[in-house]
Amino acid sequence: MVGVPPDAAQLQADRIYLGWQYVLLHPDPGPPPKRPSREETAPPIPEEDPEWLRRERLQEDLLNRPLRVFNAFMWGATALIVVAGLGGWLDWRFALAGALATGGIATVASVNLHRGGRAARARAAARAERLERLRRERDKAIVRAQEEHAERYREWAERKANYDNQMTWYAVAVPDEVDRIDVAGGTMPGWSALVTLIGATRLYSGGHLTVLDLSEGAIAKDLIELARRGGDNPLVWVLPGDLPRLDLGVTLGPEAFADVLAHVVSVSEDQHATRDLSFDNAILERVLEVLGEKASIRQVTAALRALAQVGDPREDLREGLLTAHQLERIGTMFGRGVSDRVVIERAWAIESQLRKLEPLGTAAVRLPPARLRVVSMDRQSGVFGNRVLGTYVAAALTHILRQSPPSERPWYHTIIVAGAEKLRGDVLDRLMDACETARAGLVLTYRSLTPAVRERLGRGNAAVAFMRLGNAEDARVAAEHIGTQHRLEIAHFTESTGAAVEGMGATYTSTVSGGATHEAVRTGGGDLAEDITRSTEWGRRASTALAAGGAAGSAGPGGGAPEGTAAGNGRVVLQRSREFLVEPQQLQQLPTTSVIVTHTTAEGRKVRLADANPAILTFPKTTLGEFEEVQKAMAAAERERKAPPADRPPPNLGPPPPRLDWRKPHR
Repeated sequence: MVGVPPDAAQLQADRIYLGWQYVLLHPDPGPPPKRPSREETAPPIPEEDPEWLRRERLQEDLLNRPLRVFNAFMWGATALIVVAGLGGWLDWRFALAGALATGGIATVASVNLHRGGRAARARAAARAERLERLRRERDKAIVRAQEEHAERYREWAERKANYDNQMTWYAVAVPDEVDRIDVAGGTMPGWSALVTLIGATRLYSGGHLTVLDLSEGAIAKDLIELARRGGDNPLVWVLPGDLPRLDLGVTLGPEAFADVLAHVVSVSEDQHATRDLSFDNAILERVLEVLGEKASIRQVTAALRALAQVGDPREDLREGLLTAHQLERIGTMFGRGVSDRVVIERAWAIESQLRKLEPLGTAAVRLPPARLRVVSMDRQSGVFGNRVLGTYVAAALTHILRQSPPSERPWYHTIIVAGAEKLRGDVLDRLMDACETARAGLVLTYRSLTPAVRERLGRGNAAVAFMRLGNAEDARVAAEHIGTQHRLEIAHFTESTGAAVEGMGATYTSTVSGGATHEAVRTGGGDLAEDITRSTEWGRRASTALAAGGAAGSAGPGGGAPEGTAAGNGRVVLQRSREFLVEPQQLQQLPTTSVIVTHTTAEGRKVRLADANPAILTFPKTTLGEFEEVQKAMAAAERERKAPPADRPPPNLGPPPPRLDWRKPHR
């Protein structure tokens, strides 16, 4: 049985989980050793052969027959000589000499005959003894072979148990000392998986999450359902429809509000231009100084129209957007001269863009507290209008973070910006700095690696995660950043599931609009794995695959067709995998949920391939411990087990580091 450290199955609040790495610590031991047969263990031994004994006797008889006849003749001659001597037919002296001669010869012949028979019997006995010795040696060889086979089988059974019971998915995480995670490339389903995973682990660790979705792909849809099932009531704004109920930034001071609006106006300007930004900021500051604190966007646009001499200011006076005194001050704000025309033109341009924000906060109400907030853009709206709204949310959020004290826990408040390449570089820089100062976690996802993105990718204390990069130039840049010397292993499950979710798509439903009410499914603690299975598309697809007998798309360790499992048996068959080198072509063909995570550690730069599919958390072979940690813990346990009792270190009785149970959400 493979041992896993006790803390490997616990969600740790000081780590940011980005996926799971497929690794087999123990290789497939193959088929069990074959039990040896008696013929394979020892050569066959001839049995007792009565025919051989008969042939030996017959051969001995044939060889001794002349001697036996001669012996009989000599004994007969001896008897005749003795009878002739006793009968007086021969002189007794001649008879005695003849009897002695023939009797001696007969005696020698009899002795030879006896020796021959004894030699034949000895040969038969030696053969029988040799056969018995061979039988004993064969039996010993068979017993020895059986013992060796039993030992080999025990070793194979242990390796097989380690192979079958080992964890196959290990967490890929970065420490919370990392200030930011840059996600380069990816598809909408891939972003959905990654955002769901990051968001779920942060929420179930007791943190708060803000998602600014500029992708227009509803990538946080599953995360919203998961948070609702976990007992939270997430707030979702779909802009521009929910602008009246968005109160973000309306409480900022005039100077900060002017800065935010100046960045909003700059969305159409060149990334490297700063003159217009400072000039716009000066105009807006003076306008807000005239309007006073808590001025609305409608008042600002009315003042800008008056400054640009556009339309009839009496309509704004009748609606109460401006007072006569304010209108008079605006008319004399910049005086008269050569710059007057420049101010008028710029005020007109600012007003035309800020008009999209006029409904901001006009119907804001006090909303219940929520640990998950999602601000998204309606895909039915214009592209430029969505860029204006996204820039406003990012800039307002930046100022709120700048005014907040640093958090005691890094990443306690996590901000995810999906489609960050749609924001200006200076807006991103300010957001990065604000999050670092406030110790808030920041995740930026970029669909493409534009020059502005390349300048900021991995800058500072940041980890970089690369997903599928369809563009050849983007893939080349990513391969150079990762390093083409790395060889990574990708699981069959990752490839098969990635192909199955390409068609995923959804839209957000506002939770702050007057007619939309969403109640949390559960108000108590919950099981994260169960919540993922029941409330996310990833979990439902994995559960359906298991019920269908496909083991969530896994295949046997030797490859070939998927091996089925019975529904509900909780067992996922070990999968086959393949290796590949980091090359541009491979990065263009990465599966949907594949993430190549790179970040710097004390031991050097780490490069790991992970699967961001949140459903992997529900697999019985998944651990929230990292592969390196589990490997070190197992090696230390093995060394301690093999060490003599005198050499074993004393147990560490100090308090363990605080861990959070991944099965229960923490408030």
